[in-house]
This record gives sequence, C-alpha cells and structure tokens, in this order.
Amino acid sequence: MTATRIVGIVLLVLGIAGFFTGGFSFTKNTTQAQLGPIKLQVQEKEAVNIPQWLSLGAIVLGGVLLVLSFKRP
Repeated sequence: MTATRIVGIVLLVLGIAGFFTGGFSFTKNTTQAQLGPIKLQVQEKEAVNIPQWLSLGAIVLGGVLLVLSFKRP
C-alpha cells in the first residue's frame, strides 16, 4: 500500500465521520481559584463543529487520491 492510498483512505473515513457526526464535544477542566490547599475547579463542555463543506471536500479529495493511486503503475 502506498502513502497516497493510505492518505486517501484516511481522508475518506474522516470526511464521512465528520459529515455524519457534524462535530464533537469534550470536557475541559479549568482551575478558577486556588487558596492554599483548596482548589476550585470548573468543568466546561466545549463543542467543535465541523462544517459540511469541509467534510465533503475531504471525501472528494480522498476519493481522487484513491483513484489516482490505482491508475499509477
């Protein structure tokens, strides 16, 4: 398997995943205050949205890379 095929497959899979999920979220711990041994921490939920045009672009680019890698001898 060449590097072009691997990159094409990865872009294709990530594009499909981004298209169907629309984004992902994660929890971030932040320290708001610390007074000696007492620590006040806050958990914040962050969301990252993946635009559909970016997902479709990754799918198209991954498909093009796969097609070009199979045409090369």
